[in-house]
Amino acid sequence: MTSTEAPAGSRKGAGATSLVIVATVAAAAALYLGRELFAPVALALVFTALLRPIAKAFARIRVPAPAGATIIVLGALALIGTGVFLLAQPVQDWVTHAPETFAAARTKLDKLRRPVQKVTQAVEQVQQEVTGNPKPAQTQAPAAPSPSQAPTVIARVFGTTTAVLTGTLEVLVIVFLLLATGDLFYRKVSAVMSRPERGTREATLEDAESVVRHYLVVTALINAGQGVAVGLVMQLIGLPNPLLWGLMTFAFEFLPYLGGVFMMVLLAITAFATFDGIGHILLAPGAYLAITTIQNNAVSPFAYGNRLKLNPVVILLATLVGWLLWGVTGAFVAIPVLASVKVLAEHADRRSRLAEVLGE
Repeated sequence: MTSTEAPAGSRKGAGATSLVIVATVAAAAALYLGRELFAPVALALVFTALLRPIAKAFARIRVPAPAGATIIVLGALALIGTGVFLLAQPVQDWVTHAPETFAAARTKLDKLRRPVQKVTQAVEQVQQEVTGNPKPAQTQAPAAPSPSQAPTVIARVFGTTTAVLTGTLEVLVIVFLLLATGDLFYRKVSAVMSRPERGTREATLEDAESVVRHYLVVTALINAGQGVAVGLVMQLIGLPNPLLWGLMTFAFEFLPYLGGVFMMVLLAITAFATFDGIGHILLAPGAYLAITTIQNNAVSPFAYGNRLKLNPVVILLATLVGWLLWGVTGAFVAIPVLASVKVLAEHADRRSRLAEVLGE
């Protein structure tokens, strides 16, 4: 009699896979439902990794940790205020003219759709004469978003002012507490970590923090250069608000892939409403794409070096998942989290499969 029972090993493997899937879904649900708690904490940890060398420098000159943390947070507030001041007028001008821009783009789009609609109607008429069937009822095309909906779209992307201010204050408070307590948080985390195969627990955390800091600093410098290039090009081709496009490039490029898509869409809409010739219209998003391509292939590999070797597909998937879970915050912290996980996996096991998957 032939047994139809599956081998014990395959049953265990299927059970383990099921547990992994259930655990992954449960973790994603917990992160999504608890995003108001987890997102500020994740942002605070990322910025703390960036600012800890400054806190250590204050400690070396005998400045108490709470006083050093206060100076750092006040400096961060000054930088944020400066950024808001620089962005306030260009953003206000763009938002003020956004309804006109969307209306102009819609008008030109309607003009371009008319020949297509005429061809479609002619084909339907020929089909009716050949088949003898009555002409199908025309379904009304969905209306394009009205110019008055532009603020709603902007609010969904950037969030309301109250939410942004509240989230910023939460992050700054957590950063202050982490810096004011010195190395207490890292000592507690290292105490509950399993002993790594390579190095010590403290060295593992320091390496992960260093990778995150390296990524943020290098990305900021690259984005600044790219923003200058985009602003100058937009000024040369005559697109309004070149300063705004440069500042938006700096900010959006912190969101891998998604930031570039947003920029190209906004540039295409604005160029479509501003210029008449199709070549002139395509020049704005095309120039941005060219600058981004040059940066990704000629600048980034040398700037990041060997310290940040991540699989591009994994970066894209992590960015999309982060965006779905936490919005802009999730997309921003996706690469720092991936880089930290890769470092922790490499230290825990020299032959780590997770590190192999995350790496190039």
